[in-house]
This record gives sequence, structure tokens and C-alpha cells, in this order.
Amino acid sequence: MTRLVLVGALVAALGVGAYAQATGSQDATKPARKGAATSQAAGHTEPKAQPPTEASPSAPDGQLALGTVRIPKGVKADGKPLPAGTYQVRLTTEAASQEAKGQTKSLERWAEFMRGGKVAGREVVTIVPQSDISKVQKDTPPRANSSKVETLKGGDYVRVWINKGGNHYLMHLPTA
Repeated sequence: MTRLVLVGALVAALGVGAYAQATGSQDATKPARKGAATSQAAGHTEPKAQPPTEASPSAPDGQLALGTVRIPKGVKADGKPLPAGTYQVRLTTEAASQEAKGQTKSLERWAEFMRGGKVAGREVVTIVPQSDISKVQKDTPPRANSSKVETLKGGDYVRVWINKGGNHYLMHLPTA
């Protein structure tokens, strides 16, 4: 029964559209005004200009040293404990395996937290080009080639935000 109603509505909509196109009327449900032009040219308008398509954002190839950050309290990175302390952060070549609609694969990668030359933990980093950062974050970004580590509202997450080479690198680590 529902299918029949939907098919009937579709047929009616197509019929109204065909009638409007044949008569040149803007709105097929209203009768044409007396003396109004009924040619197709009278009802035709130019299509709206489409905004230029944005270039696909790019992320650096290969490994990249992002800088040094100081994490003020214990957090979890990739579900494992990462104690408070100072770490060197390195972007890896390994893409994050989670696939989401609309996600640009190269913009979701793994970052490693290094201490004493060894990997102490790792976490997925979201790479946001400089041109898009205002669409993603409302907070004031760190200066170029610097970082910002802050506990977010509610105290459940620590955000590591690194600004390097025209890209912003964001990681959200749950508190331990």
C-alpha cells in the first residue's frame, strides 16, 4: 500500500513538472496570468554560478617530526596508558584504518609519542590544512611551528594541537 502511494506521488510530480515545462509556467499549480508570455524563453533563467571546487587537501608524505609537547597528566594513547611528561611527536606514514564517508585517507594518520628514542605511545592524528582550520576549530590555534596542549571542557580529554608546515595536527587523548 505504501509503495502504491509513493509511486502515485512520483507520477503526479513528474506530470506536474512536464506540464510546467510544456506551458513555460514557473509554477504549474497556478494558472497562467492573462496576457503573460507562455513561451519557454519567458520562464528560463540562467543557472546559478557554482562556487569553485576546492583543491584536495594535501598532507606531507613520509615521516615528519612534528615537535615536542608536554602532556600535563596521564592519558591513554591508542587505548594504552601514556604517563605525563615531555614527548617528541612524529607523524608516521601509516594511514588510520577507519574509513569514514568523505574522509580524505591521507589526512588520518598515526603519530608516535617518543621518549628517549623509543616509542612510548601512538594515536591517530587528524591533519587539517591551514585554509580549513577555522571550519574545524573555534579556539585560537598555536603559532606556526609550535604546539598547544590543553584539557578540554569536562576534563575527559586532552587535546594535542600542533601547527607545522601549513597544516594543523589534532589528537584527542582520553584522560587515564
